[in-house]
Amino acid sequence: MTTSSATIDPVSASVIGGSLSSIAIEMGYRLTRMSYSSIIRESEDFGCAICDDQGRQLCVSTQSTPLQSAPIPGYVAGINRRFAELGDTWQPGDVVIHNHPYYGSSHQPDVGLVVPVFVEDRLVGFSVTTAHHLDLGALSPGSCGIVDAGDTFAEGLHLNAVKVQEGGRRVESAWRIIADNTRVPRLVVGDLEAQVAAATFGAERFRELIAEHGLDRVVAASEHLMDHSERMLRQAIEAIGDGRYEAEGILDGFLDHPDPGYRDLAIKVAITVSGSDLHVDLTGTAPQVDLPINMPFVGTVDAAVYVTLRSLLLDSATSDPVATNSGLFRPITIEAPLGTLANPRFPAPTIARFCSGNIVAATVMRALAPVLPEAVSAGIGNLKVTAFSGEADGAAWVYMDIMEGSYGGRFGKDGIDAVDTLYANTRNNPVEDIESHYPLRVTRYELSDRGAGAGRWRGGLGSVREFEFLADGGFSMEGDGSSSAPPGLFGGADGTPGRVVLDPGTDAERDLPSNSPYRKAAAGTVLRLVGPSGGGYGDPALRAPEASARDDADGIAVTGG
Repeated sequence: MTTSSATIDPVSASVIGGSLSSIAIEMGYRLTRMSYSSIIRESEDFGCAICDDQGRQLCVSTQSTPLQSAPIPGYVAGINRRFAELGDTWQPGDVVIHNHPYYGSSHQPDVGLVVPVFVEDRLVGFSVTTAHHLDLGALSPGSCGIVDAGDTFAEGLHLNAVKVQEGGRRVESAWRIIADNTRVPRLVVGDLEAQVAAATFGAERFRELIAEHGLDRVVAASEHLMDHSERMLRQAIEAIGDGRYEAEGILDGFLDHPDPGYRDLAIKVAITVSGSDLHVDLTGTAPQVDLPINMPFVGTVDAAVYVTLRSLLLDSATSDPVATNSGLFRPITIEAPLGTLANPRFPAPTIARFCSGNIVAATVMRALAPVLPEAVSAGIGNLKVTAFSGEADGAAWVYMDIMEGSYGGRFGKDGIDAVDTLYANTRNNPVEDIESHYPLRVTRYELSDRGAGAGRWRGGLGSVREFEFLADGGFSMEGDGSSSAPPGLFGGADGTPGRVVLDPGTDAERDLPSNSPYRKAAAGTVLRLVGPSGGGYGDPALRAPEASARDDADGIAVTGG
C-alpha cells in the first residue's frame, strides 16, 4: 500500500475516509460490548485504528481515549522493529500481542493486539486495538500504583511482538503463559480475546472496503486524507508566527521520599515555530528516576504532544473537520535528552507514566498560552488512579478507578468540573457498577469545596470520592497534584491541590502521598480521594457580577479572589 498510480477527487476521498472512520468506530463498539472489565466497558480506556502497510494511522475510533489511540503507530513500528531483530515476518492469519514500553507501547498494562491485513498475499495494512488490562504479572495486584517497581521487569509481563495466533492457528502456549501470569485470568484473557475479535472485525471490514473501491483508490484516498490533515495543521502552525515559547510544569513525584531528587520534578518545554514546522524540546526536564514515573518517549511523550497540539490548533469547535491520521504528525518534531523523565534509558520503570505525561501536555499548552490565549486553559487538576484488590468467594478481584481532575478557566468560560483532562479523557465509572461488582462502597462522591482558582473565569472544581472496603483487601495508587496547586493564567489565581486521606475522621486518620505502593486494608477501611481544582483565567476583578452571584448561590468557593 506504499504507492498508488490512481488519482482521486476530494469527494471520493471523503467517502472512503468516512468508511474508514466507521470501521474504527464499530471496532470500538464491539470491543466495549465484549469486554469484561469496567476500565474498558465503562471508562473506555481503549483505542482502535486502521493503519496502512507502513504503520501510518488512517483513522481512529471516536470513542477511544487519546492516550490509547495516538500511540498505535508506535506499537506497529515496535513490532516491526522486534520482527527485524528476530528475523520474523507477518503472515496471513497472524495475530500479534505487544506491550513492551521500550518498543512503542504506552506502558506495560496497555496491550496492543494487531491483525495484519492481506489482499492476495500482499500486506496492505493493520487493524489494531489497544486497551488497559487490570493485572499482568506485576509485583502487586492491579496495573497501576506499582510505584515501588525498581525497573521495568518488576512492572509485569512483557509481551514483545508475540504471536498469539499464527497462520490462523491459535498459539495455545502463548495464551497459557498470559493466563498463568495474572491473578484474574478470566478477566484479562476475556478482555484480550475481545480485542482480538474487534481487530479481526476491523481487518475484515478493511478488506471489504478495498474490494469495493479497489486497492489503488483506497491508497490514493488515504494519501489525500493524510496530506489534507497535514496541510490543515501546517496552516494553523503558520498562523502562530515564528518564535520560541517556553513553560515549566511540576510533577509531585514521591513526596515522602527522603531524596529531594524524587520530589517536585520539573517538566520543561520549549516550542520553536518556524514557518509551518513546530519543534518541541524537553531539554531541562528532570533526570529519570528508579521509580516508575518515567515516560516512554514513543508511546507517551509523543502522544501527549501530538494530542495537545491537535486539540489547540484544530479544535473541532472552531475549525473545519480534520481527519485524525498520521498526517497530523508530519509538521511536528520532538526531542528529549536520553536519561530524563521524558526519555528514560532501559530498563527504567515506566508503569506510572500517566500523570507525568499529563504534565507534559499541560506544559505544552501553557507554553503556547501567550500566542493562543483563546485556545488554552489555566492550570489543570491532574488525576489519581487507584487499584483496589482482594479476594471474594475464594477468587481474586481487581478494580481500577480513575479519579477525575479538573480544567482551569478558559477564555469566555469557567473551567470544567470533575473531568479527565488533556490526553486522558476516559469516562467516569458509575458508582452502581462499582458496588455491584466489588466489595467496595462509595460513601461519598461530590464536588470539592476546597476552592477553585479565582479569575475572570474561575477554575473547575475537583471531586471528592470516598471508598469503604466491605471486606479485607488492599490498594495502590499513582497520582499527582497534591504538592503544587494548578497555576492561574493571565492574572488568575492558583487553584487548590488535591489530597489523599486514609480513614478520615478517625484516630487513625493520615494523609498519604499521591504515589503510594500497595498496602493492605481491613474491612471498614476508608480511602478519601480529593481532586485538585483548576487555576483561574484572567483578573478576578473582571469577573461578571452575575457569575460571582451564581457561585455564591451554588456554594462554590474560590481562592485568591
